[in-house]
Amino acid sequence: MLRFTLGLLLLWAVAAMGNDNLRVAYEWREMDFKYANPDQRWSAIERGEFKPANVIPFGLEVAGHRLFVTLPRWRAGVPASLAYLDLNDTSTKSPVLKPYPSWEAHNLQESDPELVSPFRVRADRCGRLWVLDSRISGVLEQTKIFGAAQLLVYDLHNDDLLRRHVLPAAQLKQGSLLANLAVEDSDCENTYAYAADLGSPGLVVYSWKDQESWRVQHHFFHPDPMAGNFSINGIEFQWDDGLYGLALSKPLETGYSTLYFHPLCSTMEFSVDTAILRNKTLATSPMIYREFVVLGSRGPNTQAGAEFLDPDTGVLFYALPNLNEVACWRTATEFSHSSQSRIFMSNDTLVFPSDIKVDEQKRLWVLSNQLPVFIYDELYAGSINFRILTASVKEAIENTACEIRTSPLPDVINKLGDILNTNIKVKTSSAASLEKLTSLLIVGLCLLTSFRI
Repeated sequence: MLRFTLGLLLLWAVAAMGNDNLRVAYEWREMDFKYANPDQRWSAIERGEFKPANVIPFGLEVAGHRLFVTLPRWRAGVPASLAYLDLNDTSTKSPVLKPYPSWEAHNLQESDPELVSPFRVRADRCGRLWVLDSRISGVLEQTKIFGAAQLLVYDLHNDDLLRRHVLPAAQLKQGSLLANLAVEDSDCENTYAYAADLGSPGLVVYSWKDQESWRVQHHFFHPDPMAGNFSINGIEFQWDDGLYGLALSKPLETGYSTLYFHPLCSTMEFSVDTAILRNKTLATSPMIYREFVVLGSRGPNTQAGAEFLDPDTGVLFYALPNLNEVACWRTATEFSHSSQSRIFMSNDTLVFPSDIKVDEQKRLWVLSNQLPVFIYDELYAGSINFRILTASVKEAIENTACEIRTSPLPDVINKLGDILNTNIKVKTSSAASLEKLTSLLIVGLCLLTSFRI
Protein backbone atom coordinates (compact mmCIF):
# COMPACT_ATOMS: atom_id res chain seq x y z
CA MET A 1 0.00 0.00 0.00
CA LEU A 2 2.92 2.30 0.78
CA ARG A 3 4.32 1.74 -2.70
CA PHE A 4 0.94 2.56 -4.20
CA THR A 5 0.79 5.84 -2.29
CA LEU A 6 4.32 6.73 -3.33
CA GLY A 7 3.34 6.03 -6.93
CA LEU A 8 0.47 8.49 -6.72
CA LEU A 9 2.76 11.11 -5.19
CA LEU A 10 5.20 10.52 -8.04
CA LEU A 11 2.39 11.09 -10.52
CA TRP A 12 1.51 14.41 -8.92
CA ALA A 13 5.14 15.53 -8.95
CA VAL A 14 5.63 14.63 -12.60
CA ALA A 15 2.42 16.41 -13.62
CA ALA A 16 3.57 19.58 -11.84
CA MET A 17 6.88 19.77 -13.73
CA GLY A 18 7.59 21.38 -17.05
CA ASN A 19 5.26 24.39 -16.91
CA ASP A 20 6.35 28.04 -17.10
CA ASN A 21 8.94 27.42 -19.79
CA LEU A 22 8.58 30.82 -21.45
CA ARG A 23 11.56 33.16 -21.28
CA VAL A 24 11.73 36.93 -21.72
CA ALA A 25 13.13 37.73 -25.17
CA TYR A 26 12.55 41.49 -25.14
CA GLU A 27 11.67 44.02 -22.46
CA TRP A 28 11.23 47.77 -22.28
CA ARG A 29 10.73 50.46 -19.68
CA GLU A 30 9.41 52.71 -22.44
CA MET A 31 9.04 52.09 -26.15
CA ASP A 32 11.37 54.02 -28.44
CA PHE A 33 11.71 54.53 -32.18
CA LYS A 34 14.57 54.74 -34.65
CA TYR A 35 14.83 58.31 -35.88
CA ALA A 36 17.27 59.54 -38.51
CA ASN A 37 19.35 61.17 -35.77
CA PRO A 38 19.10 62.12 -32.06
CA ASP A 39 18.18 65.74 -32.90
CA GLN A 40 15.16 64.60 -34.88
CA ARG A 41 14.00 62.45 -31.97
CA TRP A 42 14.41 65.28 -29.48
CA SER A 43 12.58 67.66 -31.79
CA ALA A 44 9.63 65.20 -31.95
CA ILE A 45 9.52 65.10 -28.15
CA GLU A 46 9.62 68.91 -27.89
CA ARG A 47 6.72 69.25 -30.34
CA GLY A 48 4.68 66.65 -28.45
CA GLU A 49 4.67 64.27 -31.40
CA PHE A 50 6.49 61.67 -29.30
CA LYS A 51 5.49 61.19 -25.67
CA PRO A 52 7.17 57.97 -24.51
CA ALA A 53 4.82 57.60 -21.52
CA ASN A 54 1.85 57.39 -23.91
CA VAL A 55 3.19 54.59 -26.12
CA ILE A 56 2.13 51.04 -25.30
CA PRO A 57 2.56 47.87 -27.40
CA PHE A 58 -0.61 45.85 -27.94
CA GLY A 59 -0.44 43.30 -30.77
CA LEU A 60 2.43 41.30 -32.27
CA GLU A 61 3.29 39.18 -35.25
CA VAL A 62 6.41 37.45 -36.55
CA ALA A 63 7.24 37.22 -40.25
CA GLY A 64 10.69 36.15 -41.37
CA HIS A 65 13.32 38.06 -39.41
CA ARG A 66 10.91 40.78 -38.33
CA LEU A 67 8.74 40.97 -35.23
CA PHE A 68 5.91 43.45 -35.73
CA VAL A 69 4.30 45.37 -32.88
CA THR A 70 1.14 47.48 -32.96
CA LEU A 71 1.07 50.61 -30.82
CA PRO A 72 -2.50 51.96 -30.83
CA ARG A 73 -2.97 55.68 -30.34
CA TRP A 74 -4.77 55.49 -26.99
CA ARG A 75 -3.35 58.91 -26.18
CA ALA A 76 -1.52 61.65 -28.08
CA GLY A 77 2.19 61.36 -28.70
CA VAL A 78 2.43 58.04 -30.54
CA PRO A 79 4.56 58.83 -33.61
CA ALA A 80 4.05 55.42 -35.29
CA SER A 81 1.31 52.90 -34.55
CA LEU A 82 2.88 49.93 -36.34
CA ALA A 83 6.58 49.13 -36.14
CA TYR A 84 9.01 46.22 -36.07
CA LEU A 85 12.30 44.98 -34.69
CA ASP A 86 14.92 42.76 -36.32
CA LEU A 87 15.07 39.29 -34.75
CA ASN A 88 18.59 38.85 -36.09
CA ASP A 89 19.84 41.76 -34.00
CA THR A 90 20.68 40.24 -30.62
CA SER A 91 22.71 43.19 -29.33
CA THR A 92 20.00 44.31 -26.91
CA LYS A 93 16.82 43.09 -25.21
CA SER A 94 15.30 46.59 -25.54
CA PRO A 95 15.61 47.46 -29.23
CA VAL A 96 14.26 50.65 -30.75
CA LEU A 97 11.43 50.08 -33.23
CA LYS A 98 11.36 50.95 -36.92
CA PRO A 99 8.04 52.37 -38.23
CA TYR A 100 6.27 50.18 -40.78
CA PRO A 101 6.06 50.58 -43.70
CA SER A 102 7.53 54.10 -43.34
CA TRP A 103 7.39 57.24 -41.22
CA GLU A 104 5.20 58.89 -43.87
CA ALA A 105 2.47 56.24 -43.50
CA HIS A 106 1.87 57.40 -39.91
CA ASN A 107 1.57 61.13 -40.56
CA LEU A 108 -1.73 62.26 -39.04
CA GLN A 109 -1.35 65.67 -40.65
CA GLU A 110 -2.34 64.11 -43.96
CA SER A 111 -5.98 64.53 -44.96
CA ASP A 112 -6.35 60.76 -45.23
CA PRO A 113 -3.58 59.06 -43.22
CA GLU A 114 -2.53 55.60 -44.36
CA LEU A 115 -2.33 54.23 -40.81
CA VAL A 116 -4.02 55.65 -37.71
CA SER A 117 -4.39 53.16 -34.86
CA PRO A 118 -4.15 49.44 -35.67
CA PHE A 119 -4.71 46.91 -32.90
CA ARG A 120 -3.80 43.65 -34.67
CA VAL A 121 -1.71 42.41 -37.56
CA ARG A 122 -1.45 38.99 -39.17
CA ALA A 123 1.13 37.66 -41.62
CA ASP A 124 -0.30 35.00 -43.92
CA ARG A 125 1.43 32.12 -45.70
CA CYS A 126 1.26 34.05 -48.97
CA GLY A 127 3.75 36.75 -47.99
CA ARG A 128 1.17 39.37 -47.03
CA LEU A 129 0.76 41.38 -43.85
CA TRP A 130 -2.85 42.13 -42.89
CA VAL A 131 -3.38 45.19 -40.70
CA LEU A 132 -6.66 45.92 -38.91
CA ASP A 133 -6.80 49.67 -38.36
CA SER A 134 -9.54 51.11 -36.12
CA ARG A 135 -8.77 54.63 -37.43
CA ILE A 136 -9.67 56.00 -34.02
CA SER A 137 -7.12 57.97 -31.99
CA GLY A 138 -7.22 59.33 -28.46
CA VAL A 139 -9.75 56.85 -27.06
CA LEU A 140 -8.47 57.66 -23.54
CA GLU A 141 -8.29 61.42 -24.16
CA GLN A 142 -9.93 63.44 -26.92
CA THR A 143 -11.28 60.86 -29.32
CA LYS A 144 -10.91 61.58 -33.02
CA ILE A 145 -12.30 59.35 -35.75
CA PHE A 146 -10.41 59.56 -39.04
CA GLY A 147 -12.92 57.39 -40.90
CA ALA A 148 -14.39 53.91 -40.94
CA ALA A 149 -12.20 51.01 -39.83
CA GLN A 150 -10.06 49.53 -42.58
CA LEU A 151 -8.07 46.49 -43.61
CA LEU A 152 -4.67 47.19 -45.12
CA VAL A 153 -2.70 44.42 -46.85
CA TYR A 154 1.02 44.83 -47.47
CA ASP A 155 3.46 42.80 -49.56
CA LEU A 156 6.10 41.55 -47.12
CA HIS A 157 8.58 41.10 -49.94
CA ASN A 158 8.82 44.84 -50.70
CA ASP A 159 6.45 46.43 -48.12
CA ASP A 160 4.20 47.90 -50.82
CA LEU A 161 0.53 48.44 -50.02
CA LEU A 162 -1.37 45.82 -52.03
CA ARG A 163 -4.90 46.68 -50.99
CA ARG A 164 -6.93 48.95 -48.76
CA HIS A 165 -10.47 47.96 -47.84
CA VAL A 166 -12.50 50.54 -45.93
CA LEU A 167 -15.47 48.92 -44.23
CA PRO A 168 -18.86 50.16 -45.47
CA ALA A 169 -20.76 52.26 -42.94
CA ALA A 170 -23.55 49.67 -42.70
CA GLN A 171 -21.07 47.11 -41.29
CA LEU A 172 -20.15 49.34 -38.35
CA LYS A 173 -22.43 50.22 -35.46
CA GLN A 174 -22.43 52.86 -32.77
CA GLY A 175 -19.54 52.05 -30.46
CA SER A 176 -17.83 49.67 -32.91
CA LEU A 177 -14.17 48.94 -32.21
CA LEU A 178 -12.48 46.27 -34.30
CA ALA A 179 -9.62 44.92 -32.23
CA ASN A 180 -8.83 41.38 -33.38
CA LEU A 181 -8.06 39.61 -36.63
CA ALA A 182 -7.77 36.09 -38.05
CA VAL A 183 -6.85 35.19 -41.64
CA GLU A 184 -7.84 31.97 -43.44
CA ASP A 185 -5.11 31.61 -46.05
CA SER A 186 -5.09 28.02 -47.34
CA ASP A 187 -5.83 29.45 -50.81
CA CYS A 188 -3.85 32.63 -51.51
CA GLU A 189 -6.32 33.84 -54.14
CA ASN A 190 -9.36 32.95 -52.07
CA THR A 191 -8.27 34.19 -48.65
CA TYR A 192 -10.74 35.34 -46.00
CA ALA A 193 -10.13 37.71 -43.10
CA TYR A 194 -12.24 37.80 -39.94
CA ALA A 195 -12.36 40.95 -37.81
CA ALA A 196 -13.87 41.00 -34.32
CA ASP A 197 -15.95 43.97 -33.20
CA LEU A 198 -15.78 44.09 -29.41
CA GLY A 199 -17.54 47.42 -28.98
CA SER A 200 -20.75 46.55 -30.83
CA PRO A 201 -20.43 42.76 -30.88
CA GLY A 202 -20.23 41.32 -34.37
CA LEU A 203 -17.88 39.69 -36.88
CA VAL A 204 -16.83 41.24 -40.19
CA VAL A 205 -15.83 38.80 -42.94
CA TYR A 206 -13.71 39.98 -45.88
CA SER A 207 -13.16 38.09 -49.15
CA TRP A 208 -9.86 38.78 -50.89
CA LYS A 209 -11.16 37.30 -54.15
CA ASP A 210 -14.43 39.21 -54.24
CA GLN A 211 -13.03 42.35 -52.58
CA GLU A 212 -16.07 42.77 -50.38
CA SER A 213 -17.04 42.31 -46.75
CA TRP A 214 -20.16 41.52 -44.73
CA ARG A 215 -21.16 41.58 -41.08
CA VAL A 216 -22.25 38.51 -39.13
CA GLN A 217 -24.43 38.76 -36.01
CA HIS A 218 -24.86 36.16 -33.28
CA HIS A 219 -25.67 36.35 -29.59
CA PHE A 220 -22.57 34.27 -28.77
CA PHE A 221 -20.56 37.38 -29.68
CA HIS A 222 -21.99 39.34 -26.76
CA PRO A 223 -20.41 39.74 -23.29
CA ASP A 224 -21.65 37.85 -20.27
CA PRO A 225 -22.91 40.44 -17.72
CA MET A 226 -21.68 38.15 -14.94
CA ALA A 227 -18.13 38.08 -16.32
CA GLY A 228 -17.29 41.77 -16.47
CA ASN A 229 -15.35 42.03 -13.21
CA PHE A 230 -11.55 42.16 -13.47
CA SER A 231 -8.93 42.34 -10.74
CA ILE A 232 -5.35 42.49 -11.98
CA ASN A 233 -2.47 43.14 -9.61
CA GLY A 234 -4.57 45.22 -7.25
CA ILE A 235 -6.49 47.18 -9.90
CA GLU A 236 -10.20 46.37 -10.01
CA PHE A 237 -12.42 47.44 -12.89
CA GLN A 238 -15.39 46.41 -14.99
CA TRP A 239 -15.50 45.96 -18.74
CA ASP A 240 -18.31 45.00 -21.10
CA ASP A 241 -16.33 43.98 -24.19
CA GLY A 242 -17.85 41.53 -26.63
CA LEU A 243 -16.27 39.40 -29.38
CA TYR A 244 -12.50 39.40 -28.97
CA GLY A 245 -10.49 36.17 -29.26
CA LEU A 246 -10.32 34.57 -32.74
CA ALA A 247 -8.34 31.49 -33.79
CA LEU A 248 -8.49 29.33 -36.92
CA SER A 249 -7.81 25.62 -37.26
CA LYS A 250 -5.94 24.21 -40.22
CA PRO A 251 -8.19 23.35 -43.18
CA LEU A 252 -10.54 20.41 -42.69
CA GLU A 253 -11.25 17.78 -45.34
CA THR A 254 -13.99 20.07 -46.65
CA GLY A 255 -11.44 22.80 -47.36
CA TYR A 256 -12.93 25.04 -44.68
CA SER A 257 -11.67 25.67 -41.15
CA THR A 258 -13.08 25.92 -37.66
CA LEU A 259 -13.12 29.39 -36.16
CA TYR A 260 -12.78 29.35 -32.38
CA PHE A 261 -13.89 32.51 -30.63
CA HIS A 262 -14.98 34.13 -27.38
CA PRO A 263 -16.02 37.53 -26.03
CA LEU A 264 -13.49 39.16 -23.72
CA CYS A 265 -16.05 39.38 -20.92
CA SER A 266 -16.95 35.71 -20.87
CA THR A 267 -15.59 32.42 -19.54
CA MET A 268 -17.06 30.47 -22.47
CA GLU A 269 -15.47 29.23 -25.69
CA PHE A 270 -17.40 28.79 -28.95
CA SER A 271 -16.76 27.67 -32.52
CA VAL A 272 -18.26 27.80 -36.00
CA ASP A 273 -17.40 26.27 -39.36
CA THR A 274 -16.06 28.90 -41.76
CA ALA A 275 -18.21 27.37 -44.50
CA ILE A 276 -21.07 29.22 -42.78
CA LEU A 277 -19.21 32.52 -42.51
CA ARG A 278 -17.85 32.51 -46.06
CA ASN A 279 -21.31 32.13 -47.58
CA LYS A 280 -22.46 35.75 -47.59
CA THR A 281 -26.12 34.95 -48.12
CA LEU A 282 -26.20 32.39 -45.33
CA ALA A 283 -23.92 34.29 -42.95
CA THR A 284 -26.09 37.39 -43.03
CA SER A 285 -29.36 35.50 -42.50
CA PRO A 286 -30.96 34.43 -39.20
CA MET A 287 -30.77 30.78 -40.35
CA ILE A 288 -27.24 30.38 -38.91
CA TYR A 289 -28.40 30.45 -35.29
CA ARG A 290 -27.90 26.71 -34.67
CA GLU A 291 -24.68 26.45 -36.69
CA PHE A 292 -22.63 27.90 -33.84
CA VAL A 293 -21.26 25.50 -31.22
CA VAL A 294 -20.92 25.96 -27.46
CA LEU A 295 -17.67 24.26 -26.45
CA GLY A 296 -17.94 24.95 -22.73
CA SER A 297 -16.67 27.05 -19.85
CA ARG A 298 -13.05 27.50 -18.80
CA GLY A 299 -14.16 27.96 -15.18
CA PRO A 300 -14.48 30.88 -12.74
CA ASN A 301 -12.37 33.99 -13.27
CA THR A 302 -11.13 32.77 -16.66
CA GLN A 303 -12.11 35.60 -18.98
CA ALA A 304 -9.90 35.12 -22.02
CA GLY A 305 -8.21 37.64 -24.26
CA ALA A 306 -6.18 36.91 -27.38
CA GLU A 307 -5.88 33.35 -28.66
CA PHE A 308 -4.02 31.52 -31.41
CA LEU A 309 -4.12 27.95 -32.70
CA ASP A 310 -0.95 26.14 -33.76
CA PRO A 311 -2.00 24.23 -36.89
CA ASP A 312 0.63 21.48 -36.53
CA THR A 313 -0.28 20.37 -33.01
CA GLY A 314 -3.88 21.57 -32.97
CA VAL A 315 -3.18 23.29 -29.65
CA LEU A 316 -5.14 26.44 -28.88
CA PHE A 317 -3.19 28.96 -26.80
CA TYR A 318 -5.11 31.70 -25.00
CA ALA A 319 -4.47 34.53 -22.55
CA LEU A 320 -6.19 34.71 -19.16
CA PRO A 321 -5.65 38.35 -18.10
CA ASN A 322 -7.41 38.02 -14.73
CA LEU A 323 -4.86 35.36 -13.78
CA ASN A 324 -1.79 36.81 -15.56
CA GLU A 325 -1.62 33.46 -17.30
CA VAL A 326 -1.36 31.77 -20.68
CA ALA A 327 -3.15 28.43 -20.99
CA CYS A 328 -3.77 25.82 -23.65
CA TRP A 329 -6.26 23.28 -24.92
CA ARG A 330 -5.60 20.53 -27.47
CA THR A 331 -8.55 20.82 -29.84
CA ALA A 332 -8.50 17.09 -30.64
CA THR A 333 -9.83 16.47 -27.12
CA GLU A 334 -13.09 17.37 -25.44
CA PHE A 335 -13.22 20.91 -24.06
CA SER A 336 -13.07 20.30 -20.30
CA HIS A 337 -11.08 21.37 -17.25
CA SER A 338 -8.89 18.28 -17.38
CA SER A 339 -7.98 18.85 -21.03
CA GLN A 340 -6.68 22.40 -20.40
CA SER A 341 -3.39 23.37 -18.79
CA ARG A 342 -1.40 26.35 -17.66
CA ILE A 343 1.50 27.23 -19.95
CA PHE A 344 2.90 30.19 -18.04
CA MET A 345 1.82 32.39 -15.14
CA SER A 346 3.55 35.35 -13.51
CA ASN A 347 2.36 38.38 -11.55
CA ASP A 348 5.60 40.08 -12.51
CA THR A 349 6.53 39.32 -16.12
CA LEU A 350 3.08 38.53 -17.52
CA VAL A 351 0.81 41.29 -16.21
CA PHE A 352 -1.97 41.43 -18.81
CA PRO A 353 -0.93 39.11 -21.66
CA SER A 354 -2.17 41.12 -24.62
CA ASP A 355 -1.35 39.01 -27.67
CA ILE A 356 -0.26 35.48 -28.61
CA LYS A 357 1.17 34.10 -31.84
CA VAL A 358 2.97 31.01 -33.18
CA ASP A 359 5.42 31.66 -36.01
CA GLU A 360 6.55 29.47 -38.90
CA GLN A 361 9.45 28.12 -36.85
CA LYS A 362 6.95 26.85 -34.24
CA ARG A 363 7.90 29.40 -31.62
CA LEU A 364 5.24 30.69 -29.27
CA TRP A 365 5.30 34.46 -28.67
CA VAL A 366 3.42 36.32 -25.92
CA LEU A 367 3.25 40.08 -25.37
CA SER A 368 2.44 41.50 -21.92
CA ASN A 369 1.84 45.23 -21.48
CA GLN A 370 0.25 46.06 -18.09
CA LEU A 371 -2.72 47.61 -19.88
CA PRO A 372 -4.86 48.16 -16.72
CA VAL A 373 -2.04 50.16 -15.14
CA PHE A 374 -1.69 52.22 -18.33
CA ILE A 375 -5.43 52.96 -18.39
CA TYR A 376 -6.33 53.40 -14.73
CA ASP A 377 -3.03 54.35 -13.06
CA GLU A 378 0.42 55.30 -14.33
CA LEU A 379 3.33 53.24 -15.55
CA TYR A 380 6.62 53.86 -13.78
CA ALA A 381 9.36 54.55 -16.31
CA GLY A 382 12.03 53.28 -13.93
CA SER A 383 10.83 49.66 -14.11
CA ILE A 384 10.23 47.15 -16.87
CA ASN A 385 6.68 47.63 -18.18
CA PHE A 386 6.49 45.69 -21.43
CA ARG A 387 7.78 42.23 -22.27
CA ILE A 388 7.74 39.75 -25.13
CA LEU A 389 8.19 36.15 -24.00
CA THR A 390 8.87 33.11 -26.13
CA ALA A 391 9.48 29.37 -26.19
CA SER A 392 9.14 26.63 -28.74
CA VAL A 393 5.65 25.14 -28.89
CA LYS A 394 7.16 21.81 -27.85
CA GLU A 395 8.74 23.33 -24.74
CA ALA A 396 5.65 25.34 -23.88
CA ILE A 397 3.30 22.36 -23.78
CA GLU A 398 5.72 19.87 -22.24
CA ASN A 399 4.17 17.92 -19.35
CA THR A 400 0.77 19.52 -19.85
CA ALA A 401 -2.57 18.17 -21.02
CA CYS A 402 -1.73 19.68 -24.42
CA GLU A 403 1.42 17.65 -24.97
CA ILE A 404 1.32 15.23 -27.87
CA ARG A 405 3.42 12.24 -26.95
CA THR A 406 5.22 10.39 -29.71
CA SER A 407 5.38 7.32 -27.48
CA PRO A 408 2.49 6.10 -25.34
CA LEU A 409 4.95 5.30 -22.53
CA PRO A 410 6.90 7.98 -20.65
CA ASP A 411 10.56 7.23 -19.94
CA VAL A 412 9.78 6.34 -16.34
CA ILE A 413 7.54 3.50 -17.56
CA ASN A 414 10.11 2.28 -20.06
CA LYS A 415 12.71 2.09 -17.32
CA LEU A 416 10.27 0.13 -15.18
CA GLY A 417 10.68 -2.82 -17.55
CA ASP A 418 14.38 -3.07 -16.76
CA ILE A 419 13.61 -3.06 -13.03
CA LEU A 420 11.03 -5.81 -13.42
CA ASN A 421 13.36 -7.96 -15.55
CA THR A 422 16.05 -7.68 -12.88
CA ASN A 423 13.62 -8.77 -10.16
CA ILE A 424 12.42 -11.71 -12.21
CA LYS A 425 15.91 -13.03 -12.99
CA VAL A 426 17.36 -12.64 -9.52
CA LYS A 427 14.49 -13.49 -7.20
CA THR A 428 11.85 -15.40 -9.06
CA SER A 429 11.60 -18.06 -6.33
CA SER A 430 11.09 -15.59 -3.54
CA ALA A 431 7.55 -14.91 -2.33
CA ALA A 432 8.68 -11.52 -1.03
CA SER A 433 9.99 -10.55 -4.41
CA LEU A 434 6.69 -11.52 -6.03
CA GLU A 435 4.95 -9.15 -3.64
CA LYS A 436 7.38 -6.39 -4.59
CA LEU A 437 6.87 -7.21 -8.25
CA THR A 438 3.10 -6.89 -7.84
CA SER A 439 3.52 -3.50 -6.15
CA LEU A 440 5.75 -2.29 -8.96
CA LEU A 441 3.24 -3.45 -11.55
CA ILE A 442 0.46 -1.53 -9.77
CA VAL A 443 2.56 1.63 -9.69
CA GLY A 444 3.43 1.16 -13.36
CA LEU A 445 -0.21 0.79 -14.33
CA CYS A 446 -1.09 3.88 -12.31
CA LEU A 447 1.57 5.84 -14.15
CA LEU A 448 0.43 4.53 -17.50
CA THR A 449 -3.22 5.36 -17.01
CA SER A 450 -2.63 8.72 -15.40
CA PHE A 451 -0.44 10.26 -18.11
CA ARG A 452 -2.46 12.14 -20.72
CA ILE A 453 -1.73 10.63 -24.10
